[in-house]
Amino acid sequence: MSQPSTEEIRTVSALFPGKAFISTVLEALDTKTRMTGGLVQRYLMRAAMAGMIVAIFYVTNFSLVAIFDAIPVGEATLAGVGKILGGLAFGWALVFIYYTKSELLTSNMMIVSIGGYYRKITAWRGLKILALCLLGNFLGGLLIALLYTLSTIPQGAAGEAMLAAVDVKLGYVGGGWDGYGDLFVRAVLCNFMINLAMLLIYNGFIHDDLTKTLSMIAAVFVFAFVGLEHSVANTVLFTVVGLNHGIDVLAALANVGVALLGNFVGGGLLIGLYYAYVNDDSHYRPTWTR
Repeated sequence: MSQPSTEEIRTVSALFPGKAFISTVLEALDTKTRMTGGLVQRYLMRAAMAGMIVAIFYVTNFSLVAIFDAIPVGEATLAGVGKILGGLAFGWALVFIYYTKSELLTSNMMIVSIGGYYRKITAWRGLKILALCLLGNFLGGLLIALLYTLSTIPQGAAGEAMLAAVDVKLGYVGGGWDGYGDLFVRAVLCNFMINLAMLLIYNGFIHDDLTKTLSMIAAVFVFAFVGLEHSVANTVLFTVVGLNHGIDVLAALANVGVALLGNFVGGGLLIGLYYAYVNDDSHYRPTWTR
């Protein structure tokens, strides 16, 4: 068998440019698999930290929306400015989660899917990772929500902004099949954006922290500004509002259930399986091997 030339090696690299991305993801998966096997408590703590971060930054988002909505400009308000600034502020949540090595369910959907494609993990172990991550995210959000009950933070204008957001989110559930479809599509697009940012970070082409940070902020800004649906963020929001103002629990659970499914399609299938397949060179036979 002839040895590949430098040009032929470059050709293969051009055909499968995401091999570094796949390698990095599989290394991350190995860590998660080990932690959920013998270090479950510590894994839950990492996931809980992500929930806490989301809880704090999401309320910050609504606080900014409320502040600018109260500033009149003629017959309108500066609500649009608040929405922009709130989305940008919320974008830092993903940055903090990434650099604290916390565990977020929606990005793990991509990682588990890629691991499943390359047969590095069974369906059962993948579900275990996702279930433990969801539990940890919820517990972290619950802790901050309980702390909020001892303060006036979720009250006033910020509380009204959160209640308005909850009404919209639960409105999808009460809107029949059209409402569920709208919710599902928003959830798909949400995690598509989140994991698109993680793809940029893991692919090995971006080396500086500033660009990584801007990528994550941009992705979250799109989902917050457009009104896309993130299962963890919704879980945290429903918990905060439920403990402070009350909520329709069944409708909230229905929203989270559909959001989870949509998030998995957006992050697990459209990003995870998609890029796992296009970077799979196992069936490619270059000229020097023929």
